[in-house]
Amino acid sequence: MKAIIPLAGKGARLRPHTHLTPKPLLKVGGRPVMSYILDDLVELGVREFVFVIGYLGDTIRAYVETDYPQVEAHYVVQEVQNGTAGAIGLARPWADEDLIILFADTIFDADLTLVRRLSADVGGVLWAKEVDDYGRFGVMITGPDGTMQRIVEKPDEPVSRLANIGLYYVRDRELLFEGIDHTLSVGPGPGGEFFLTDAFQYMVDHGSKLVVELVDGWYDCGRAETLIVANRHLLDTGRGGIAEGANVTGAEVIQPVRIETGAEVTGGRIGPNVSVGKEARIVDSVLQNTIVGDATRIERAELQQSLLGDHTVVTGIRGQVSIGAHSELTGEP
Repeated sequence: MKAIIPLAGKGARLRPHTHLTPKPLLKVGGRPVMSYILDDLVELGVREFVFVIGYLGDTIRAYVETDYPQVEAHYVVQEVQNGTAGAIGLARPWADEDLIILFADTIFDADLTLVRRLSADVGGVLWAKEVDDYGRFGVMITGPDGTMQRIVEKPDEPVSRLANIGLYYVRDRELLFEGIDHTLSVGPGPGGEFFLTDAFQYMVDHGSKLVVELVDGWYDCGRAETLIVANRHLLDTGRGGIAEGANVTGAEVIQPVRIETGAEVTGGRIGPNVSVGKEARIVDSVLQNTIVGDATRIERAELQQSLLGDHTVVTGIRGQVSIGAHSELTGEP
């Protein structure tokens, strides 16, 4: 089994944080979003990965080579941003085994070992999350046996509440790439893009049995506000704590929080739902629902729902802040 991970997007919804850092390498719970995905796949037994890169691709490559030297990694550049079908189509030269396909801007709670227990007639698995705001997503319509019949993008009516989360397992890989070829041949969809879901529809229409499975949890990391929600989930489920090399003096700490090695917190109040990066320095400040980057300095600030990149300086500010790396924001003395 091999994994295909598309990573070519520019992360426009997370600017300015993605000007210097690829979206999958933004941190939640003290680690890059992408690391949680890679750890799950390595634990599943996947050893060969195809990374479809583009924007800041060299940064992605350097991260994988440094932090995951044990995996066999292939890289292909998506020169034209023509959608998810186009991205996965580029991985065809390495697609000679069963495939796990997933997008690296989400964190999920799912039992991936399910793929080891499927009956022989199953052509693949599409994971979904039951949601109330179905109009924001592509949703899956299933048959009585729990297999996919159709995917409907952002329906006006509640035809289904099973949101497509971008996590797939494919056995019928030849039919998948046949579906991708068909999708690319009939013209783009909205926004000039070709969607992988159209290839899945092609597979179903040509007899493939695609099972829809629910995940226990799904956390979007594609926007600042959802990144903060994902951070809280991770802090609540084992990623919280104060590192041995951190120094907290005279500050009230309200769990869950995560304070990394080398960070210093003096006075004020930290938490709940705050991650503080390595070597950060926070003085006489009140922070909640906030992610603080490495080597960032905060003094006399009151921040909530905030996202601060690495090496930033924030002084005398109250409210909600979102600033990228190497920025400075100064308010009242």
